[in-house]
Amino acid sequence: MGIKTHTVLSLIVETGGGSRFAKGNTYAAFLGLAPGEHLSGENTNRTGISKAGNRHLRELLVEASRGICKGAVGHKSKELRARQKGNTAEVIAYADRANIRLRSRYYKFIRHGKKKNVAVAAIARELACFVWGMMTDNISYRMA
Repeated sequence: MGIKTHTVLSLIVETGGGSRFAKGNTYAAFLGLAPGEHLSGENTNRTGISKAGNRHLRELLVEASRGICKGAVGHKSKELRARQKGNTAEVIAYADRANIRLRSRYYKFIRHGKKKNVAVAAIARELACFVWGMMTDNISYRMA
């Protein structure tokens, strides 16, 4: 599950890589996966995702997120292991960290009472940030 060849090619072709975006959050906002907000004076009302970007890419990332959210935290399928063969250890480690983080956050959202579709959309936004990191070679591990 997760991101496969069609999704990757679509993201690269339609966005031209990630180098034109300063951060992953900017890339997620470009895809319409960032939360919207209405501002009036001192009042700030947050809304759902803005849906301002490319609908096709947003749908691909949401569907990839649905696949990621199905598995257990830390589990790698045989299919995923086969797809990872031939990649560098650094790339595999980055993908594994993304997989663990996204699944952990999904289950945390569900435990805290978020609806499944809301949780999947949040995971899709974060997945877009990981994709941006991969496209721009910003995959080094940083302690938070």
